Amino acid sequence: MRGSVYTFKIPQVEGGATVSIKVIWSQKLLYHEGQFSLNVPFSFPAFVNPVGKKISKREKILLNVSSGVGKEILCKSTSHALKELRREVGKMGFLYDAEVLTWSSADFSFSYNVYSKDLFGGVLLQSPLLRDIDDRQMFCFYLFPGNNQSMKAFRKEVIFIIDISRSMKGGPFESAKNGLLSSLQKLNPEDSFNIIAFNVETYLFSSVMEQATEEAIIEATRWLNDKLTADGGTNILVPLKQAIKLLAETTNSIPVIFLITDGAVEDERDICNFVKGYLTSGGSISLRISTFGIGTYCNHHFLRMLAQIGRGHFDTAYDADSVDFRMQKLFTTASSIILADITVDALEHLDSLELLPFCIPDLSRGSPLIVSGRYSGNFPDPVKISGTLADMRKFTIDLKAQKTKDLPFDRVVGRRQIDLLTANAWLSGSKELEQKVGMDCVVVVMCVIIVSPCKPNSINLLLRCRLQK
Repeated sequence: MRGSVYTFKIPQVEGGATVSIKVIWSQKLLYHEGQFSLNVPFSFPAFVNPVGKKISKREKILLNVSSGVGKEILCKSTSHALKELRREVGKMGFLYDAEVLTWSSADFSFSYNVYSKDLFGGVLLQSPLLRDIDDRQMFCFYLFPGNNQSMKAFRKEVIFIIDISRSMKGGPFESAKNGLLSSLQKLNPEDSFNIIAFNVETYLFSSVMEQATEEAIIEATRWLNDKLTADGGTNILVPLKQAIKLLAETTNSIPVIFLITDGAVEDERDICNFVKGYLTSGGSISLRISTFGIGTYCNHHFLRMLAQIGRGHFDTAYDADSVDFRMQKLFTTASSIILADITVDALEHLDSLELLPFCIPDLSRGSPLIVSGRYSGNFPDPVKISGTLADMRKFTIDLKAQKTKDLPFDRVVGRRQIDLLTANAWLSGSKELEQKVGMDCVVVVMCVIIVSPCKPNSINLLLRCRLQK
């Protein structure tokens, strides 16, 4: 919700008139330990209340929950007094309707659980929209980690690669350092770690991987605080190669590279192609790379693509205040893997396939796995999903495919698909992909514009948005 200003200018409003404004947006639900939560801005400043006579006002919230899973969902908490209107398997409807003297001073929050002890998932199929230029069918498959605490996470060997170039000086470096130290505290004693700091040079905390003991973490904290200062330029490829070399002999654990940077470099495509070539040539196929961008100047397409190639995760923080929190959240997801090397047998037999992301990520304890795409041909039912557990046993689950009409695929996965396709277009330089991304953006914008209740000649709409080149 931050970083954008929306101004509506409505001329010739007469006294006593009622002005109705309809606003549509999409936002992600937060997920933590099996619980989904939603927070919607619903607090209004005091100056929007008319001065003088107390006038009764009406607040109304209609909440429809469609989880997309064929399991019972349980309401956990809500900020407003909701009345239950309906309940089905995987769906709920609520209403809040109240007469008030002053507008709400509290945001609307709601949370619910989809309870299952064991790992579970499903496949959703949907036909393309009438305005869609791509006439292939749409699909989305999901896996939830469940609440089975006996399902262990993989042992980890983690290397943090942290940018200490001149642009990181001050707040960005201190925030990134705090986030890194907080992430070190999340390691288990059987895990191992190392830190590589870089500008145009590289600086290693240790020449070998260190066990994540309390003493080693204290020593790493001292090294970060006393030995490093932010200065100089940026060279990402050299420390990346050093990290890959240190992790080359990893066995019975997940090797993870966690890259933190606020800059952009000229050889970003070469870096992606190098990592892609290394992984496809058979060298340490289990390597995972997650990336974290700080600020607006780093190339988010590059960082997203590098994470996609490395079957990892990507996130960003636009301001120093959110670096620590978002970095810890990303590291928790990237390092709590319970099912790795996931494959979907059904996809091999389709006539055509577009898979996003093109490398299927792992399933982590703190986050559901969602993969979407387009296809032509007969989608099989059930769909067999296979992967590897932390004890190196093979795991297989059959997911039931179901056609759905009431889930807005274009909104649920639209933004995510545009981000991934844009990153793919950036790496490949494909004009066809660029055109597809442009058309997908037009479709998403149309979804918002066509529902406006105002006539084009009666409203002046100004949108100031942060755009990224």
